[in-house]
Amino acid sequence: MSAPVEARRVRGGRAQTRRVQQQQQQQQQPPPPSPAYRERVEGAESFPLDFTAVEGNMDNFMVQIKNLAQSLYPCSAQKLDQDMKLHFLKNVSVTCNDGSPAGYYIKESKGSRRWLLFLEGGWYCFNRQTCDSRYETMRRLMSSTKWPQTRTGTGILSPQPEENPHWWNANMVFIPYCSSDVWSGVSPKTENSDYAFMGSLIIKEVVNELLTKGLDKAKVLLLAGSSAGGTGVLLNVDHVAEQLESQGHGGVQVRGLADSGWFLDNKQYKFTDCLDTISCAPTEAIKRGIRYWGGLVPESCRQAHVGEEWNCFFGYKLFPTLKSPLFVVQWLFDEAQLTVDNIHLTGQPVHEGQWRYIQNLGQELRNTLRDVPAMFAPACLSHELITRTYWMDIQVKGTSLPRALHCWDRSLQDNLHTPPARGCPLHLIDSCPWPHCNPSCPTIRDQLTGQEMSVIQFLKHMGFDVQKMAQQQGMDARKLLGMLNNGN
Repeated sequence: MSAPVEARRVRGGRAQTRRVQQQQQQQQQPPPPSPAYRERVEGAESFPLDFTAVEGNMDNFMVQIKNLAQSLYPCSAQKLDQDMKLHFLKNVSVTCNDGSPAGYYIKESKGSRRWLLFLEGGWYCFNRQTCDSRYETMRRLMSSTKWPQTRTGTGILSPQPEENPHWWNANMVFIPYCSSDVWSGVSPKTENSDYAFMGSLIIKEVVNELLTKGLDKAKVLLLAGSSAGGTGVLLNVDHVAEQLESQGHGGVQVRGLADSGWFLDNKQYKFTDCLDTISCAPTEAIKRGIRYWGGLVPESCRQAHVGEEWNCFFGYKLFPTLKSPLFVVQWLFDEAQLTVDNIHLTGQPVHEGQWRYIQNLGQELRNTLRDVPAMFAPACLSHELITRTYWMDIQVKGTSLPRALHCWDRSLQDNLHTPPARGCPLHLIDSCPWPHCNPSCPTIRDQLTGQEMSVIQFLKHMGFDVQKMAQQQGMDARKLLGMLNNGN
């Protein structure tokens, strides 16, 4: 049954019930409803809908979602608390860096058997000096002492169907990042160590607690994360699947969604000494970090890189060893990757060498994603996507990310060996060669004035040479200018 038909049926059913009840009230005073009936009506806080059969025009589908939201959702929004609420872990031995209790935010959806666990990002520290500095400047990423009691979900964590058409009604769990170890550590704070690094154990303990809240009856668990949280998904998705299976919950389908966590261990544009988190080369930072954190990597990857486990923090090396289904979301020109590669786009025009480096980075990333079956990689200069309010607006080859995730969801429900449905692509990657050549990329703003910039303004601002770029693309310079001005 398609969503529009099902929505009409639900709405018609409720309206018809009200009409019948009104007629009965006019004829006679009804007896008070039974406790069971009252509980059923008053407890109807969620409307589980199956959108898996929806096909065709995405715009039409979104209109139907909006209509459904307007007709069903506001009536219960008054009594529904949309925010996720903070719970500290009952196991107080699993802590943040400073020894304060780790925890999670949750918004339960009793009618749903789907769970979304999101790992927050926020870089890392890899020795005493960088961790002390982080504690002074970014304490909320190392301590739970000032966490708010509630959080509002956005993007894929939003409870609003207009913003989150396929996951709005899932059980939402946000796990704050306070271990500074890319979610890999298993080391408690001791008299000899200044900080605890327990990222991997925090995930394990959260899953254990959620089993008492309905996760044991789940159909799907989607472990998602952005930036360091995205890398955390790569490192932990198989651990979570094994954890559930070992506790007798092998029926729960565990999947991963890694956003902006697929980093490259490439050479920096300009080498610098490893003095701080931002300028330290990715390879060197992880080599130092994994020792400092007591970092844990998936066993199959560890066996493939004995003595050099740091390799497992880089998606293209870890991915071939994973057993769980994974969807990768990655900007081709990721700002965090450029930062650690010492390309700083501070508003000054870039040199030709930097421009060539940026283009090569996009091509390198494309190459590493070639064998990933489910992915979304727009040619934009940005960082993180799935929790952005504009996450539905970005498209690759005419397909939005929520649509691609829905197609992936369907492909995993169906026979794994059947080809994807027509009009339901899973492997989406831009082929145009420079930052923001995709017209749906997020808005760029001038760092000095704050004003929006068009694609061509941005490229010229960066020192973009139209004549040279046209020659590289084998086209006339006027034609290239026309394409850029039209946003193509």
